[in-house]
Amino acid sequence: MKIEFPNRTVLVTGGGHGLGREMVRTFAALGARVWACDLREEPLAETRARCEGVCRTGVVDVRDRDAVAAFVTEASREAGQVDILVNNAGGVAGQVGRPLEEVSPEDWQVIFDVNLTGAFNLSQAAVPGMKAAGWGRIVNISSGAGLRVSLTGIQAYASAKAGLIGLTRQLAHELGPHGITVNCVAPGFIRSNPTTEKQWQSYGPEGQKSLVEAIAVRRLGRPEDIAHAVAFFASEQASWITGQTLSVDGGR
Repeated sequence: MKIEFPNRTVLVTGGGHGLGREMVRTFAALGARVWACDLREEPLAETRARCEGVCRTGVVDVRDRDAVAAFVTEASREAGQVDILVNNAGGVAGQVGRPLEEVSPEDWQVIFDVNLTGAFNLSQAAVPGMKAAGWGRIVNISSGAGLRVSLTGIQAYASAKAGLIGLTRQLAHELGPHGITVNCVAPGFIRSNPTTEKQWQSYGPEGQKSLVEAIAVRRLGRPEDIAHAVAFFASEQASWITGQTLSVDGGR
């Protein structure tokens, strides 16, 4: 099975670091025209270097509907549409686990806005072009926290990532008649950015050992493990798969 993306335009959100950067690199290596966005230019410059300059980038806050629409329009200019959208932007917005009664409305909302509303905004902006082309792929990046409980204990993160799984199912049924599939990848724990590295260090040697021993294959994941799953869902080989959530977690 050979997966390639010639003449396909791919847009990856949160492409400035970690899993998103590896997705950008993978799609570029498989022949796609790749566009990536993130909140800051500096990490995006590193992403461009990693994909040897063949990807294009933009500073975009996925919560800003106007900025999202403008970026999708720019990415669509060459081919007429974004063919493949990867809603990867998200995270815990610098928060740590706290008791429920200590969580402010603002802290709850910002995590929902980044993880769930951002995916809605990008999908809404990209879908008209996909419908016009009669073909499209949307891949949402949830988390093991959306399927079980969050290792961080952050209530909004677990809830938003579960909501992303629900959005995946709903959009799959709405968009399927237009030739668009919508699927979801739920990664396990991966040391892919400063936040996850800090989380890993907080467990200490015993906690780290316990986490790894709870994984069937007895190792942590790598960014490329997630990128490969995303590329499969985006491929022609996955054309009869939609509305699904794939746990990529080494067997939890």
